[in-house]
Amino acid sequence: MHLARAPSRELRTWAYDSRRWAEYAPRESDIVIATYPKCGTTWMQRIVGGLVFLTPEPMPFTGDISVWIDFRIATPLDEALSKLEAQAHRRFLKAHLPFDALPIYDEVKYIHVARDGRDALMSWHNHSNAFLPEVIATLDSIGLADETIGRPYPDRPVDPADEFHRWITTGNAADECDGLPSTSYFRFEASWWEARHRPNVLMVHYNDLKADLAGETARIAAFLDITVPDELMPRLVEAARFEAMQRDGEALLPHAGRIFQDGHRRFLNKGTNNRWRGVFRDDDLVQYREKLDALPPDCAAWLEHGRAPH
Repeated sequence: MHLARAPSRELRTWAYDSRRWAEYAPRESDIVIATYPKCGTTWMQRIVGGLVFLTPEPMPFTGDISVWIDFRIATPLDEALSKLEAQAHRRFLKAHLPFDALPIYDEVKYIHVARDGRDALMSWHNHSNAFLPEVIATLDSIGLADETIGRPYPDRPVDPADEFHRWITTGNAADECDGLPSTSYFRFEASWWEARHRPNVLMVHYNDLKADLAGETARIAAFLDITVPDELMPRLVEAARFEAMQRDGEALLPHAGRIFQDGHRRFLNKGTNNRWRGVFRDDDLVQYREKLDALPPDCAAWLEHGRAPH
């Protein structure tokens, strides 16, 4: 395996630690699904899982089958790596890391899913406000024990407008000025945008999945060199629609109840966009626009609308 590019920076939050990828032993057929939180990670895992196993049947693609190496809350690193090493099927992993915080191998395929940051933050507000008390206690312990963080997990604003204000004005790390309690959305997306022309990187947008799930699934299958029988493809597409994922939530997310109030029902909440309109404050939306416009124009347009590089 050829390490094309080592990570150029380290990223640690209460939930993620990029250093854990140093122990990753890749296989040539591996797939890494890397997204900013609440941008379609589970959706892409469902799509890729259906393609890898060539079945629409629901199974626990998140966690049990699709290992999340950088997640520092639930699974010790040695346990996660053992689970990964034992897999005989084509492996597809999850990451909430930017391109520059991951080890990049020429033989591994990377799928990045993007979403309008305002939509992602609205979804995150629902997500984080459902954390169980024991999850918050674990996040507190991690933050206090990590010298780069040194504090408990931030309070979770009840008002999504307050959450958006903090997210757009406050960073987790000293070199970031937005994104708390995660990393900077804009820096994250810029890192993947710069990598978009690599032959082993596929850029996918949440809006395009909603607008043309069949077409995007076919594009993902082609990128992964997976041939799907004609009669099976419509069934895989239907199984990956949001309504079907809600219906199959217990099978797809059997451990969600350990983290969230109402388990998979809270995790698979709405899957819709534009819920931030009329909710976030104008001054904060102006800041969002300024940060978006500081990105390359074609990147900014893609993040807002989709239909980007094919």
